[in-house]
Amino acid sequence: MADYKSIKGTKIQNYTTDPDNPLTGQVWYNETDQVLKFQYTITNPAWSTGGDLNTAKYSTAGSGTQNAALNFGGFPPPAGVANTESYDGSTWTEVNDLNASRYGLTGNGTQTSSLAIAGINPSLSPTYYTLTESWNGTSWTEVNDLNSGRYRLAAGGADNTSALAFGGQTPPITASALTESWNGTSWTEVNDLNSARGILGGVGTNTAALGFGGSGSGPTPTAGQTETESWNGTSWTEVNDLNTATKGMASIGIQTAALSAGGAAPSISTKTELWNGTSWSEQNDLSTARENLPGGAGTTTAGLVFGGDNSGAIAATEEFNTGVAIGAWATGGDLNASKKEFAGAGIQTSALSIGSENPPRAFTESYNGTSWTEVNDLNTGRQELSAAGADNTSALAFGGDDLSGAPEIFAGTESWNGTSWTAVNNLNQARELAAGCGTQTAALCFGGLDATTVGTMNYTESWNGTSWTELNDMNTSRRELSGAGTNTSALGFGGNPPPAGAVITESWNGTSWTEVNDLNTARVLSAGAGEDNTNALAFGGEASPTYIAATESWNGTSWTTSNPLNTARQALSGAGASNTSALAFGGQSPVSPTAATEEWTAGLQTKTITSS
Repeated sequence: MADYKSIKGTKIQNYTTDPDNPLTGQVWYNETDQVLKFQYTITNPAWSTGGDLNTAKYSTAGSGTQNAALNFGGFPPPAGVANTESYDGSTWTEVNDLNASRYGLTGNGTQTSSLAIAGINPSLSPTYYTLTESWNGTSWTEVNDLNSGRYRLAAGGADNTSALAFGGQTPPITASALTESWNGTSWTEVNDLNSARGILGGVGTNTAALGFGGSGSGPTPTAGQTETESWNGTSWTEVNDLNTATKGMASIGIQTAALSAGGAAPSISTKTELWNGTSWSEQNDLSTARENLPGGAGTTTAGLVFGGDNSGAIAATEEFNTGVAIGAWATGGDLNASKKEFAGAGIQTSALSIGSENPPRAFTESYNGTSWTEVNDLNTGRQELSAAGADNTSALAFGGDDLSGAPEIFAGTESWNGTSWTAVNNLNQARELAAGCGTQTAALCFGGLDATTVGTMNYTESWNGTSWTELNDMNTSRRELSGAGTNTSALGFGGNPPPAGAVITESWNGTSWTEVNDLNTARVLSAGAGEDNTNALAFGGEASPTYIAATESWNGTSWTTSNPLNTARQALSGAGASNTSALAFGGQSPVSPTAATEEWTAGLQTKTITSS
């Protein structure tokens, strides 16, 4: 059997206390505590952003897996759509339509072998469909009808040759307990659900299914249900209930491992619950609250939800994954002065706070991982500036508002050498409320509010240690945005166009900007940290009129919602070279400007090894 040295390449080391920066998987002996310890990664299930549907819709249907899904039918008004889209794990593509437009339908199967079952189209007679269509990976074909027309029903089944349809609503909007089984040719009525309901969730096959939640009869039933029933191929049996009564949720998985996500009870929800074959447990919430979702796609370890309704049809897609590294914020040492609308640079253990809206506006503080110390001021005091820098010994401050009179928006740049600030060459475009990232000798400035028109801008400039050079513009003009990375690999996210901020994210490759997957939460005046365009963290800000604590982690493809700041705030600053280690400090809390500092550590924890 392999020993520790053969796996890790070194023997277990002795330390007086714990090593400063242990590696994941490292084991050591703490001589003070006289115990073995190891470093491991904390993971949890979490939702992250996927690619948007081409057509926003709700009361639609879905099938397949997280990386190979199908979406079909749905509602925008007046009669629903026949639209069908195929998902490859990042992008939805329109494919051949259903033969009949409808909404409130259900589906089952895979991306290449599915059924579209029942639904409603108020412009046709009969309004409630019995219609079934079969998908072969290319086109839809009408096959034999259900015995009873209905909509807002649930279904399970492996492909277009085998399915179970159950529940739903029948004329005149009456909850149904009917269950029908599909053998590849025709539908047969089998034993009913114990509890009649529509707008329910369902997963599984025609011999092993699960039905859960839903609502009773009436045109606008408000009460969700918690009831869960299990199908054994012959009859339904009541099993343990959902924790929260819900209707119109997404349903993902199989009879023994299922997810319920979103829905309403009656308020529109982000709630997610996991079924382990015996009971339901609450999981991390969806990022976007929504109801009237489709069946969903995938499994309890790799799930997918798309579309839905929250005061209008939604196009957003979210992906559910297990094993996501989860972080948390812990209290650090307070700034010496409460402040907002200033700049930050550096890393979690070596950072700078630069400028301030509050006098003295030239104020600079240095953080050593424990406490802040006042150091030499900027030459020109300012607010709403930007900064870049590797640590508290080397930084660049640029732009901002010097409050000197018209024009107040400033192009001035100053360089920090660990002791004092020196004025260097100005930005080409004076601006405030821009984003900055990089180092003292290789920085990037993008977006902001310009001095000429006092308008939102998309200009990008790169600093080479001596001067600024204009480069390709961002795709979307904005101010009050955040940034992370280097001057050759950066991410810009959030910001203002109004009214409540933006979810827009753009990736910089050293030459041009490309739009990528959106933030889960729109925000302005947030902070950011990160290594490059594949690794970043967004935290805090404002989603007008609410100050937020929301934290999101970027993995190069999508944003994942993680644990929030302890103090909700906007106009704060951040520092950090990765999405696993960052610093948040200052800002405007709901009450007043704050001096609070928080330290972010993601995914890593030390644990003592015991004999038990």
